[in-house]
Order: sequence, then C-alpha cells, then structure tokens
Amino acid sequence: MGARVRGRAGACLGRVLPLGLPVAVVAAVAVGLGVAGALTWEARPAWAAPTLDDQVYAIARELRCPVCEAQTVAESDAELARQMRAEIRARLARGQSREEIIAYFVAQFGDGVLAAPPARGLGLFLWVFPGLALAAGAAVVWAFLRAHLPPARGAPPGSAGIRRAVAHHAGDAPPGRSASEGPAGRQARE
Repeated sequence: MGARVRGRAGACLGRVLPLGLPVAVVAAVAVGLGVAGALTWEARPAWAAPTLDDQVYAIARELRCPVCEAQTVAESDAELARQMRAEIRARLARGQSREEIIAYFVAQFGDGVLAAPPARGLGLFLWVFPGLALAAGAAVVWAFLRAHLPPARGAPPGSAGIRRAVAHHAGDAPPGRSASEGPAGRQARE
C-alpha cells in the first residue's frame, strides 16, 4: 500500500489511489503525453512518401550555407540560402535525385558546401580522428590506473600461500615444515 495523507482529503486520496501519489503523477504524465501526441498527429501516415517540402528540407540540411557561419541551408535566413532552397525545389520538381542536386552544389561551391565532410582525403581524417583520440585516451587512462593503483587484495596466483595450501591438501610437506606436520605426518604419528 502507498503512503497515506492525513486528514479528510488524504482519506479520499487513499481510497481512490491505493498506490499513492507516485502512481497518480505517472498517470497524469502519461495522459498529458497522449493528449500532446493527439494534438500533433498528422493526417498523413508515416509510411507515405515525403512531400516536396520534406525533400527540400532534407537536402537543405545536408548543405552548408556558403555565406553563413555554422548554419545549414535549411537553418539560414540569408538570401543565398533562400535561393539555394528554391533551386533545390526546382530541381526536385524536374525529377533530379538527391545525389544529382548535391553534386550540382558541390560543383558550384566545392566540398565546403557539404554539412558533413566527405569520407575521403582530409575529410577521412576528420571522420576517423575522434575514434582514434578516444581509443588513445582510454589507453592512457588504463596505463595510468594500472601503474598507480595498488594490486588487488589476496595472494596472487603462484604465491607462497597458495603453494602451501596445495601442498597441504596433496599430502606433501610445505617448504620450511617437516613431513610430520602435514597430513601424512599425522597419519604416521597415529
């Protein structure tokens, strides 16, 4: 049973929500998300073909605005970005593919117009470097921790304590003790 609130209102709440306030909060959030989803629902099903505007936006997100700093053509309000979006729309209307449109802009402005650098030449280095830097950093941290942390507690394999225990159970006398002190010695004394 959940926590009960004292007083008249708490008694009603305890009868209505036996699991307590956390369940009520979760239910309210779920209903709120459901209502928000219903308000933003589109009449077009998710599997339907994207509209011309969707295609223009998708291609414009892949192109960097040549006159803006750190903005794609889709994000920019510059006149050149508007012209580029209009050109994308016109080329899509003529039936050109995404690759053909991007190739057109690369021919006009160079590889710098691409929002993501191409995975060749210097661009390949930009794609590979973050992974290499992460691996190198992990190796440095591992080497540092290995060098500066104390060894784990307990005897390492092959230590004198383990050799003594193995010899004791095998019936051999451990080093530094006589045979009469081991299990075989006990049997000889009896």
